[in-house]
Amino acid sequence: MKTALDVRWARALSASGPACARAAFLVTPEAEQLALQSASDNSYMQLSASYSLQRAQNQHRALQRALSTELPVVSFAGRSETPDDLFPNNVFATRPGHLILGHMRHRVRQREAERADILAFFRHLLGYGVADLRHQPGVIELTGAMVIDRARGLGFAGLGERCSEAGAKAFAEELRLQACFCAPLAAGEYHMNVVMSVLAGRLLVICPDGLADPGDAERIAACYAPDVIYLSSAQKAAFAGNCLSLCPDSVWMSQRAADSLTSLQRAQLQRAGFALRAVELDEIEKAGGSLRCCVAEIF
Repeated sequence: MKTALDVRWARALSASGPACARAAFLVTPEAEQLALQSASDNSYMQLSASYSLQRAQNQHRALQRALSTELPVVSFAGRSETPDDLFPNNVFATRPGHLILGHMRHRVRQREAERADILAFFRHLLGYGVADLRHQPGVIELTGAMVIDRARGLGFAGLGERCSEAGAKAFAEELRLQACFCAPLAAGEYHMNVVMSVLAGRLLVICPDGLADPGDAERIAACYAPDVIYLSSAQKAAFAGNCLSLCPDSVWMSQRAADSLTSLQRAQLQRAGFALRAVELDEIEKAGGSLRCCVAEIF
């Protein structure tokens, strides 16, 4: 597996893997309060704002209804003692036939991987094996920390307190990726999937300000040029980088993220073959994540 980003080699890779998931699962918000422990390194959390659990639940149900128009979406009930569990993609990831458990930084999130019902769903109902990364030495918060081009087998990990190089390597090896490129995040960033996304292996959405070294953003963008949408810091703060393609011809993001896009960016999505689809998630976004964070893909 390559660890240095060879742009020419990456551009030459054929899209031989599944670009999009075959199903997804969500975990409903059930906690009355946001996770104080997580707020220590997640500047996107809005602890000073009032938080309505009922409104968050309504938005979450609307998200499931919307996503289910494209693929099967299973929902598990959240738990009050794990207030971040509505963002399951940090704790759970899959490759065909296998469920992967991430090594979470905070104890409040580590408890999520102990859920017997989610493990039983994959083990006994789907017949998946389980790969447990919780005891390997590096922290890795799965598809929050690493953005993956499944079609070409490329991983882009954002190094920081929630992702170490050792953790990224372990996750990439478990995913059977061809390459994993690690780039330090800018100060104040906690996850790579807020900074960038690769849509169906065809188009890159990225905010260069989210990476510590602007050269890293340039190298990543070169792998997809000219199919690159550059985001401003304000658009990143609106979660425009936290988007996801669940089928090859659409992209999902929150309504706030969609509203932040310019007409030129919308036209670029359309030219690339992506219909823009949005769901109102402003209450959920107070917890520090957005649409992509809510969705755990099943491959």
